[in-house]
Amino acid sequence: MIEVKNLYKDFEDIKVLKDISTTFENGKTNLIIGRSGSGKTVLMKNLVGLLTPTSGQVLYDGRDFVAMSKHEKVLMRREMGMIFQSAALFDSMTVLENVMFPLDMFAPMTLRSRIKRAKECLDRVNLLGAEDKYPGEISGGMQKRVAIARAIAMNPKYLFCDEPNSGLDPKTSLVIDELLHSITQEYNITTIINTHDMNSVMGIGENIIFIHEGRKEWQGVSSQIMHSTNQLLTDFIFASDLLKNMRSIVLEHEKHE
Repeated sequence: MIEVKNLYKDFEDIKVLKDISTTFENGKTNLIIGRSGSGKTVLMKNLVGLLTPTSGQVLYDGRDFVAMSKHEKVLMRREMGMIFQSAALFDSMTVLENVMFPLDMFAPMTLRSRIKRAKECLDRVNLLGAEDKYPGEISGGMQKRVAIARAIAMNPKYLFCDEPNSGLDPKTSLVIDELLHSITQEYNITTIINTHDMNSVMGIGENIIFIHEGRKEWQGVSSQIMHSTNQLLTDFIFASDLLKNMRSIVLEHEKHE
C-alpha cells in the first residue's frame, strides 16, 4: 500500500500539487485520471522519486520515501516496476534481452536463472516464442507486453504505468488492461496507472483518483462514476455529447426500473 499525505509540489511560484492525500491499495488497479496539465504526471513522478515534493509524505507500507537517504531510495526502487508510455525497449536488444535487463543489472542470479525468470515473465504475457525477435519486428501491443514482462521480472511490490494504452487500438488496449489487472491480483501488487483511456477507467478502475488543477477532487470506484454528483468529474468523464446522452439514457432507464 502507498499512502500520500498532504503532498505539495511547487515549481518556483507555481503550485502544481496542492495538499493531496490519498491511498493506493494492494492488489488493486489504482488509476490517476485528469485533464492534461492537471498534475497527475507530476504526482506519479513524486511517487517514484523523479521529483521531490515541496512538502508532504509518500509512505510505502509505512516507510517514508521522501525522508530516505539516496542509498535507501536506490534500494527502494528495486521494489518498483515501471511501464513507460512508449514501452521504452532497447532496439538493439532482443525481446528476451530486454526482459533480462533489470535482472542483469540488479539480481544476484546465475545466467541460467536469469534466462529462466525472463522466459517465465514472457510466458505470463503470452509472448513465449518471440524471445529472439527485436522490438522493431513486433507490433506495438506486443512491445507493451514485453514492457510489462520486464517490469515484473524483479517481482516488484509496486507497479507504475504511464499511459500504458497510448497509441494502441481499442482491442489491444483491452488486452493490456486485462493483463495489468490480472497480474496485479495474482501478485498482490500495488499498481498505479496514469490514463486518459475511459475504457480503462470503466473496465479496471478499482480505485480511481481524479485530479483537477493540482487537487484531488474525487476518489472512488468505476461503478460510482455514472451516479457521481461531482460536476468536475462528470464534465471530464462525459466530455462528448455522445457520452452525455448515453449517461442520460442509463440514468433514465434506472429511474424507471
